[in-house]
Amino acid sequence: MKIYVVGVGYKPLDEKARKILENSRLILAPTRVLEVFKRYDEFEKVRDKTTTVNDLGEMINLVRSNSDSQIVILSSGDPMFFGIGRRLVEEFGKDRVEIIPDLSCLQVAFSRIKESWDDALFLSLHGRRKRGGHSLEDIPELLERHHKIAILTDSENNPSAIARVILNSLPADQIASVRLYVCERLGYPDERITEGTPSEIAELAFSDPNIVLITRERSSGEAREKPSFGLREDEIAHIRGMITKDEIRAVAIHKLRLPKEGVLWDVGAGSGSVSIEAARICPKLKVFAVEKEGEQVEIIRRNLVKFRTFNVEVVEGEAPEALEALPRPDRVFIGGNSGKLREILEVSSLKMGYGIIVVNAVTLETLEEAISELSCRGFEVEVSGISVSRSEVIGGRRYLKALNPVFIVRGMRDGS
Repeated sequence: MKIYVVGVGYKPLDEKARKILENSRLILAPTRVLEVFKRYDEFEKVRDKTTTVNDLGEMINLVRSNSDSQIVILSSGDPMFFGIGRRLVEEFGKDRVEIIPDLSCLQVAFSRIKESWDDALFLSLHGRRKRGGHSLEDIPELLERHHKIAILTDSENNPSAIARVILNSLPADQIASVRLYVCERLGYPDERITEGTPSEIAELAFSDPNIVLITRERSSGEAREKPSFGLREDEIAHIRGMITKDEIRAVAIHKLRLPKEGVLWDVGAGSGSVSIEAARICPKLKVFAVEKEGEQVEIIRRNLVKFRTFNVEVVEGEAPEALEALPRPDRVFIGGNSGKLREILEVSSLKMGYGIIVVNAVTLETLEEAISELSCRGFEVEVSGISVSRSEVIGGRRYLKALNPVFIVRGMRDGS
């Protein structure tokens, strides 16, 4: 027999849905959905065959044990939009499941605030319905790429928590362009819409269920946004020429073969140029910029704000001690080592398991040590010597001026 999934909440049932309910033998609904359905005229006609089931596994078992009967499962809004419909189709197949949707909760929410929703990013941070691999901490970075975000919340990932993450991550000038709308209990008699700034929403409490809509005004300068890769040295704050040169940085990042997701350690981060470029290329990559000099740490932080790289965390301290508490890396870049290359490679190798380590070496001694230490730890080693010459105009003529050569040592261990 067919399994019918009927959405309720925002509009009257059509004739087809009414007949399906009347002809069904068993109607299953979670408590919250049943609370909504009780306001429908049809409820009194079918209340005797309606059962409350809050556990999805129990609901699926009931459907299986009544496979010879016509069953209706009530769902909130559109069952195929972050709803139960997906799971039921997976369990019973498309031929057996039929979906009769209502409006989706987000469709209603955007209508309430009179904003279009075809250009919005949709996220579910609801514990049982998380989709897309995003977490609460990703929201500031996502706001860099999307000017409109809709979020299904839960008690932990609630409107106040969302507002606090934005407040703690975005610079003040960007926070001013952000508005939050909290849509509480849509479709219920006590429905409420609250609009406010992140600082206002962070101080309030809201009833469940609720949805958060975030809008951000685009600045006039966004049309000239910096490229995701290829930042120039003069665009990145640094002191005393202490920055990985453009050409060297490009090769080093290429050698790292960055994964879309995972963890990168940037050891001896200096100005943070490698961390910033890596973070911009791979927004889902978590980057730890490890630097011991306080002045450099402040420069890294300034650069992170300038380039809005929220997936970079600054670790102030000296390696290898500062590496001990960090999560297992998938990639390690060592731009500076303060004479402790062997110790840094030992910690990196033990914590990594498998992956790629890239070492920039400007002296033959560092080159020899990097090759030896990586090789004895089971890494397949390759070396690239990079000699860069840049043009200069002298007396109306263009000449090439050589920079110091750099050796880039890459160690790869199985699985990378």
